[in-house]
Amino acid sequence: MDTKRPTIPAAEEILGGYFPVLDHGFVSLVDYMGSDEDVERAARVSYGFGTRKVSQTRGLVRYLRRHRHTTPSEMVEFKFHCAMPMFVARQWIRHRTASVNELSARYSLMPLLFYTPQQEQFELQSRSNNQGREGGAPPEVYQEAVRRWEELRADAGSAYSWMLEEDVARELARIDLPVSMYTQWYWKIDLHNLLHFLSLRVDPRAQWEIQQFGRVIAGMVKRVAPLSYEAWVDYDLGSEPLTRIERDLISRVVEGGDEGIRARDGAALSMDEMKDAGLSGREIGELMEKLHAPSIPDFELDLSRMVDADTMAEKMYEAVPSSFD
Repeated sequence: MDTKRPTIPAAEEILGGYFPVLDHGFVSLVDYMGSDEDVERAARVSYGFGTRKVSQTRGLVRYLRRHRHTTPSEMVEFKFHCAMPMFVARQWIRHRTASVNELSARYSLMPLLFYTPQQEQFELQSRSNNQGREGGAPPEVYQEAVRRWEELRADAGSAYSWMLEEDVARELARIDLPVSMYTQWYWKIDLHNLLHFLSLRVDPRAQWEIQQFGRVIAGMVKRVAPLSYEAWVDYDLGSEPLTRIERDLISRVVEGGDEGIRARDGAALSMDEMKDAGLSGREIGELMEKLHAPSIPDFELDLSRMVDADTMAEKMYEAVPSSFD
Protein backbone atom coordinates (compact mmCIF):
# COMPACT_ATOMS: atom_id res chain seq x y z
CA MET A 1 0.00 0.00 0.00
CA ASP A 2 1.42 3.39 -1.00
CA THR A 3 1.79 6.06 1.65
CA LYS A 4 2.43 9.77 1.59
CA ARG A 5 4.06 9.47 4.98
CA PRO A 6 7.88 9.91 4.89
CA THR A 7 9.65 6.58 5.38
CA ILE A 8 13.31 5.70 5.81
CA PRO A 9 14.50 2.48 4.11
CA ALA A 10 17.06 1.73 6.82
CA ALA A 11 14.36 2.08 9.48
CA GLU A 12 11.81 0.05 7.54
CA GLU A 13 14.35 -2.79 7.40
CA ILE A 14 14.21 -3.26 11.19
CA LEU A 15 10.63 -2.11 11.88
CA GLY A 16 8.83 -4.71 13.99
CA GLY A 17 11.98 -6.81 14.40
CA TYR A 18 13.15 -7.83 17.87
CA PHE A 19 16.75 -7.47 19.04
CA PRO A 20 17.66 -9.61 22.08
CA VAL A 21 19.31 -7.82 25.01
CA LEU A 22 20.83 -9.56 28.06
CA ASP A 23 19.54 -13.10 28.61
CA HIS A 24 15.78 -12.61 28.14
CA GLY A 25 15.26 -8.95 27.21
CA PHE A 26 14.64 -7.25 23.89
CA VAL A 27 14.08 -3.96 22.09
CA SER A 28 11.84 -3.56 19.06
CA LEU A 29 11.20 -0.41 17.03
CA VAL A 30 7.42 -0.64 16.67
CA ASP A 31 6.92 2.64 14.83
CA TYR A 32 8.50 6.00 14.10
CA MET A 33 7.29 9.37 12.89
CA GLY A 34 9.61 11.71 11.03
CA SER A 35 13.28 11.88 10.16
CA ASP A 36 16.13 14.38 9.87
CA GLU A 37 14.16 16.22 7.20
CA ASP A 38 11.35 16.80 9.69
CA VAL A 39 13.81 18.38 12.10
CA GLU A 40 14.84 20.75 9.31
CA ARG A 41 11.27 21.53 8.23
CA ALA A 42 10.23 22.24 11.81
CA ALA A 43 13.17 24.62 12.24
CA ARG A 44 12.40 26.43 8.99
CA VAL A 45 8.60 26.03 9.30
CA SER A 46 8.78 25.11 5.63
CA TYR A 47 6.56 23.08 3.32
CA GLY A 48 9.26 22.60 0.69
CA PHE A 49 9.56 18.84 1.02
CA GLY A 50 12.35 17.33 -1.05
CA THR A 51 13.79 20.67 -2.20
CA ARG A 52 16.80 20.76 0.13
CA LYS A 53 20.16 19.13 -0.40
CA VAL A 54 21.41 16.61 2.13
CA SER A 55 24.38 18.88 2.88
CA GLN A 56 22.00 21.73 3.76
CA THR A 57 19.91 19.48 6.00
CA ARG A 58 23.06 18.18 7.70
CA GLY A 59 24.37 21.70 8.26
CA LEU A 60 21.17 22.87 9.90
CA VAL A 61 20.74 19.73 12.02
CA ARG A 62 24.29 20.10 13.30
CA TYR A 63 23.83 23.83 13.96
CA LEU A 64 20.69 23.16 15.96
CA ARG A 65 22.38 20.45 18.02
CA ARG A 66 25.55 22.46 18.54
CA HIS A 67 23.65 25.47 19.85
CA ARG A 68 21.09 23.49 21.87
CA HIS A 69 18.06 24.46 19.78
CA THR A 70 16.13 21.34 20.72
CA THR A 71 12.45 21.89 19.91
CA PRO A 72 12.72 20.93 16.19
CA SER A 73 13.98 17.47 17.20
CA GLU A 74 10.85 17.03 19.32
CA MET A 75 8.94 16.67 16.02
CA VAL A 76 10.43 13.18 15.47
CA GLU A 77 9.03 10.34 17.57
CA PHE A 78 9.89 6.69 18.26
CA LYS A 79 7.75 3.90 19.69
CA PHE A 80 9.51 0.88 21.20
CA HIS A 81 8.45 -2.45 22.67
CA CYS A 82 11.00 -3.42 25.34
CA ALA A 83 11.51 -6.13 27.92
CA MET A 84 14.00 -5.62 30.74
CA PRO A 85 14.61 -6.73 34.33
CA MET A 86 12.53 -4.75 36.80
CA PHE A 87 15.59 -3.13 38.39
CA VAL A 88 16.57 -1.79 34.94
CA ALA A 89 13.00 -0.59 34.37
CA ARG A 90 13.16 1.42 37.60
CA GLN A 91 16.27 3.24 36.35
CA TRP A 92 14.73 3.69 32.90
CA ILE A 93 11.48 5.17 34.16
CA ARG A 94 13.34 8.01 35.90
CA HIS A 95 13.32 9.64 32.46
CA ARG A 96 9.86 11.16 32.76
CA THR A 97 9.69 12.53 29.23
CA ALA A 98 8.11 9.51 27.54
CA SER A 99 4.70 7.87 27.32
CA VAL A 100 4.83 4.42 28.94
CA ASN A 101 2.43 1.51 29.18
CA GLU A 102 3.87 -1.36 31.22
CA LEU A 103 2.75 -4.95 31.43
CA SER A 104 0.26 -5.15 34.29
CA ALA A 105 0.70 -8.10 36.63
CA ARG A 106 -2.77 -7.27 38.02
CA TYR A 107 -4.21 -8.29 34.67
CA SER A 108 -1.63 -10.42 32.83
CA LEU A 109 0.32 -13.50 33.87
CA MET A 110 4.01 -12.79 34.34
CA PRO A 111 6.51 -14.93 32.39
CA LEU A 112 8.88 -16.52 34.92
CA LEU A 113 12.02 -15.09 33.36
CA PHE A 114 14.83 -13.78 35.57
CA TYR A 115 18.07 -11.98 34.81
CA THR A 116 21.34 -13.68 35.73
CA PRO A 117 24.58 -11.75 35.12
CA GLN A 118 27.37 -13.55 33.30
CA GLN A 119 30.48 -14.14 35.38
CA GLU A 120 32.43 -11.38 33.60
CA GLN A 121 29.77 -8.87 34.74
CA PHE A 122 29.71 -10.13 38.33
CA GLU A 123 31.93 -7.68 40.20
CA LEU A 124 32.61 -6.30 43.65
CA GLN A 125 31.49 -2.96 45.07
CA SER A 126 33.49 -0.01 43.74
CA ARG A 127 35.75 1.66 46.30
CA SER A 128 35.35 5.07 44.69
CA ASN A 129 31.72 5.02 43.49
CA ASN A 130 28.96 4.10 45.90
CA GLN A 131 26.61 3.20 43.04
CA GLY A 132 29.10 1.30 40.90
CA ARG A 133 31.11 -1.91 40.69
CA GLU A 134 34.66 -2.81 39.79
CA GLY A 135 37.04 -5.76 39.78
CA GLY A 136 36.13 -9.38 39.18
CA ALA A 137 34.70 -11.37 42.08
CA PRO A 138 36.15 -14.80 42.95
CA PRO A 139 34.54 -17.62 40.91
CA GLU A 140 33.33 -19.36 44.05
CA VAL A 141 31.46 -16.21 45.13
CA TYR A 142 29.78 -15.99 41.72
CA GLN A 143 28.80 -19.67 41.82
CA GLU A 144 27.32 -19.30 45.29
CA ALA A 145 25.46 -16.14 44.24
CA VAL A 146 23.94 -17.97 41.26
CA ARG A 147 22.92 -20.86 43.53
CA ARG A 148 21.23 -18.49 45.96
CA TRP A 149 19.53 -16.55 43.15
CA GLU A 150 18.18 -19.75 41.62
CA GLU A 151 16.89 -20.95 44.99
CA LEU A 152 15.17 -17.65 45.73
CA ARG A 153 13.65 -17.46 42.24
CA ALA A 154 12.43 -21.04 42.36
CA ASP A 155 10.66 -20.30 45.65
CA ALA A 156 9.19 -17.02 44.34
CA GLY A 157 8.04 -18.63 41.08
CA SER A 158 6.57 -21.60 42.90
CA ALA A 159 4.67 -19.37 45.34
CA TYR A 160 3.38 -17.24 42.45
CA SER A 161 2.21 -20.29 40.49
CA TRP A 162 0.58 -21.86 43.56
CA MET A 163 -1.39 -18.71 44.37
CA LEU A 164 -2.60 -18.47 40.79
CA GLU A 165 -3.73 -22.10 40.95
CA GLU A 166 -5.62 -21.29 44.16
CA ASP A 167 -7.31 -18.40 42.35
CA VAL A 168 -5.65 -15.78 44.54
CA ALA A 169 -6.00 -12.34 42.95
CA ARG A 170 -3.15 -11.71 40.54
CA GLU A 171 -2.49 -8.33 42.13
CA LEU A 172 -1.63 -10.20 45.36
CA ALA A 173 0.09 -13.22 43.86
CA ARG A 174 2.73 -10.97 42.29
CA ILE A 175 3.84 -9.02 45.36
CA ASP A 176 6.95 -11.04 46.25
CA LEU A 177 8.33 -11.48 42.74
CA PRO A 178 11.98 -10.28 42.70
CA VAL A 179 13.26 -7.26 40.78
CA SER A 180 15.42 -9.58 38.65
CA MET A 181 12.19 -10.63 36.92
CA TYR A 182 11.54 -9.30 33.44
CA THR A 183 8.80 -6.80 32.72
CA GLN A 184 7.73 -5.26 29.40
CA TRP A 185 6.43 -1.97 28.15
CA TYR A 186 5.61 0.16 25.17
CA TRP A 187 7.74 3.32 25.33
CA LYS A 188 7.10 6.36 23.09
CA ILE A 189 9.47 9.32 23.14
CA ASP A 190 10.57 12.19 20.91
CA LEU A 191 14.05 12.42 19.42
CA HIS A 192 15.26 15.24 21.65
CA ASN A 193 14.42 13.45 24.87
CA LEU A 194 15.58 10.11 23.50
CA LEU A 195 19.03 11.51 22.77
CA HIS A 196 19.17 12.89 26.32
CA PHE A 197 18.25 9.43 27.62
CA LEU A 198 20.99 7.86 25.51
CA SER A 199 23.63 10.39 26.61
CA LEU A 200 23.12 9.20 30.17
CA ARG A 201 22.46 5.51 29.57
CA VAL A 202 25.24 4.59 27.13
CA ASP A 203 27.73 6.44 29.30
CA PRO A 204 30.31 4.00 30.78
CA ARG A 205 29.35 5.24 34.24
CA ALA A 206 25.77 3.99 33.83
CA GLN A 207 24.92 0.50 35.08
CA TRP A 208 26.18 -2.04 32.54
CA GLU A 209 22.79 -3.68 32.04
CA ILE A 210 20.99 -0.50 31.01
CA GLN A 211 23.92 0.41 28.76
CA GLN A 212 23.14 -2.69 26.70
CA PHE A 213 19.60 -1.47 26.04
CA GLY A 214 20.90 2.01 25.25
CA ARG A 215 23.33 0.64 22.67
CA VAL A 216 20.55 -1.13 20.75
CA ILE A 217 18.28 1.92 20.86
CA ALA A 218 21.15 4.13 19.65
CA GLY A 219 21.56 1.80 16.68
CA MET A 220 17.88 2.27 15.87
CA VAL A 221 18.16 6.06 16.08
CA LYS A 222 21.09 5.85 13.66
CA ARG A 223 18.78 4.24 11.11
CA VAL A 224 15.84 6.61 11.53
CA ALA A 225 17.70 9.93 11.82
CA PRO A 226 21.36 9.40 10.84
CA LEU A 227 22.23 13.11 10.66
CA SER A 228 20.78 13.81 14.10
CA TYR A 229 22.58 10.71 15.38
CA GLU A 230 25.87 11.97 13.96
CA ALA A 231 25.37 15.40 15.53
CA TRP A 232 24.52 13.77 18.88
CA VAL A 233 27.74 11.74 18.79
CA ASP A 234 29.83 14.81 17.93
CA TYR A 235 28.23 17.41 20.20
CA ASP A 236 26.90 15.36 23.12
CA LEU A 237 28.24 11.85 23.46
CA GLY A 238 31.80 12.67 22.39
CA SER A 239 31.97 16.13 23.96
CA GLU A 240 32.65 17.39 27.46
CA PRO A 241 31.66 20.81 28.86
CA LEU A 242 34.37 23.05 30.27
CA THR A 243 33.76 25.03 33.44
CA ARG A 244 34.83 28.64 33.85
CA ILE A 245 37.90 27.63 35.86
CA GLU A 246 38.86 24.93 33.36
CA ARG A 247 38.64 27.37 30.45
CA ASP A 248 40.78 29.85 32.36
CA LEU A 249 43.42 27.23 33.11
CA ILE A 250 43.54 25.92 29.54
CA SER A 251 43.88 29.48 28.19
CA ARG A 252 47.08 29.80 30.22
CA VAL A 253 48.79 27.02 28.26
CA VAL A 254 47.26 27.29 24.76
CA GLU A 255 46.07 30.20 22.66
CA GLY A 256 44.02 30.56 19.50
CA GLY A 257 44.29 33.10 16.74
CA ASP A 258 44.05 33.65 13.02
CA GLU A 259 46.75 31.06 12.42
CA GLY A 260 45.11 28.36 14.53
CA ILE A 261 45.82 26.96 18.00
CA ARG A 262 49.26 26.72 19.52
CA ALA A 263 50.88 26.10 22.90
CA ARG A 264 52.11 29.14 24.79
CA ASP A 265 55.88 29.15 25.05
CA GLY A 266 57.03 27.36 28.18
CA ALA A 267 53.53 27.23 29.61
CA ALA A 268 52.59 24.49 32.06
CA LEU A 269 50.17 23.91 34.92
CA SER A 270 51.11 22.13 38.10
CA MET A 271 48.69 20.26 40.34
CA ASP A 272 49.15 22.98 42.97
CA GLU A 273 48.29 25.72 40.47
CA MET A 274 45.09 23.93 39.50
CA LYS A 275 44.16 23.52 43.16
CA ASP A 276 44.94 27.18 43.82
CA ALA A 277 42.62 28.10 40.95
CA GLY A 278 39.78 26.39 42.80
CA LEU A 279 39.63 22.83 41.44
CA SER A 280 39.20 19.94 43.83
CA GLY A 281 41.20 16.74 43.41
CA ARG A 282 38.20 15.08 41.79
CA GLU A 283 37.69 18.00 39.40
CA ILE A 284 41.35 17.83 38.39
CA GLY A 285 40.93 14.15 37.58
CA GLU A 286 37.84 14.94 35.50
CA LEU A 287 39.73 17.66 33.61
CA MET A 288 42.51 15.20 32.80
CA GLU A 289 39.90 12.84 31.35
CA LYS A 290 38.42 15.64 29.24
CA LEU A 291 41.80 16.24 27.61
CA HIS A 292 41.94 12.71 26.18
CA ALA A 293 40.52 12.04 22.72
CA PRO A 294 37.07 10.41 23.11
CA SER A 295 36.50 6.76 22.34
CA ILE A 296 33.09 6.33 20.71
CA PRO A 297 31.41 2.90 20.77
CA ASP A 298 30.01 1.40 17.60
CA PHE A 299 26.22 1.32 17.83
CA GLU A 300 25.63 -0.39 14.50
CA LEU A 301 22.87 -3.01 14.79
CA ASP A 302 23.71 -6.64 14.09
CA LEU A 303 20.82 -7.66 11.84
CA SER A 304 21.73 -11.33 12.16
CA ARG A 305 20.45 -11.19 15.76
CA MET A 306 17.03 -9.77 14.85
CA VAL A 307 14.09 -12.15 15.30
CA ASP A 308 10.44 -11.75 14.39
CA ALA A 309 7.61 -10.92 16.76
CA ASP A 310 6.18 -14.45 16.76
CA THR A 311 9.50 -15.97 17.82
CA MET A 312 9.84 -13.57 20.72
CA ALA A 313 6.19 -13.97 21.74
CA GLU A 314 6.60 -17.75 21.83
CA LYS A 315 9.57 -17.41 24.17
CA MET A 316 7.52 -15.23 26.52
CA TYR A 317 4.51 -17.54 26.36
CA GLU A 318 6.58 -20.61 27.22
CA ALA A 319 7.71 -18.92 30.45
CA VAL A 320 4.16 -18.29 31.74
CA PRO A 321 3.30 -20.58 34.71
CA SER A 322 2.50 -23.98 33.19
CA SER A 323 -0.88 -24.37 34.79
CA PHE A 324 -2.18 -21.59 32.57
CA ASP A 325 -0.96 -22.85 29.18
